[in-house]
Amino acid sequence: MKLISFDEDLKQQLKDPAFKREYDALEPEYAVIRAVIGKRIEKKMSQKQLARKVGTKQSAISRLESGTSNPSVKFLQKVATALGARLSISFV
Repeated sequence: MKLISFDEDLKQQLKDPAFKREYDALEPEYAVIRAVIGKRIEKKMSQKQLARKVGTKQSAISRLESGTSNPSVKFLQKVATALGARLSISFV
């Protein structure tokens, strides 16, 4: 049995139009997650430190970064401010 990498498997799965449609639909959520994690790491902050600055619990930041929460724009604004960033939302 030949093992394949995640990237190789994903490439194969994306050939299926239904899978690709669902995968693409998740992109905005993953873009937010990547942005928060990237900015937090850039600022050398732990989830706990970020939570303290936002005025929430570390578990709320963990849920945001794992994609298991549906954050409000207000919450994302607080996170952006705590990270010294500006929240920008656009329709393209």
